[in-house]
Amino acid sequence: MKNKEEKGLVGREFVIVREYAAPRALVFRAWADPAYLSKWWGPRGFTNPVCDWDARPGRKIHVVMRSPGGDEFPMGGEFHEVVPNERIAFTSGALGADGAPLFEFLHVVTFEDRGKGTKLTVNSRITSAGPDAGRYIGGFEAGMTQSLERLGELLAPPTSG
Repeated sequence: MKNKEEKGLVGREFVIVREYAAPRALVFRAWADPAYLSKWWGPRGFTNPVCDWDARPGRKIHVVMRSPGGDEFPMGGEFHEVVPNERIAFTSGALGADGAPLFEFLHVVTFEDRGKGTKLTVNSRITSAGPDAGRYIGGFEAGMTQSLERLGELLAPPTSG
């Protein structure tokens, strides 16, 4: 039997669209390469001291985000589909103290050419949620928005001046 919180969250979707003045192959690489991803994943001020991110179907994900205050937030997941420069589908969610997922999202990230730039669409749907999930999921949209802003800063061409 699903608990009350889980029942209200499962199926909820978030869709975030951004356009970047960078080629699609570079935007895709920023999502697929852990060296890039570790520089922008997470809200402003967060770092990723652990970024095990091997973007191939069936590979596991383990990222530890560290807040400016030093608190650590581990997440786990798995890649389901990776089509270079077009699409990445993966599940992920925060891990509790016992290492078990507190919730899970299915993320489908698509990359489309837009002139000399790239349109990125992140579609995230909650597939499972435990009793403590609400406090994390409540900040998901703001956190992902900040992450995508950080990605834009990383991809931005250098300015002269």
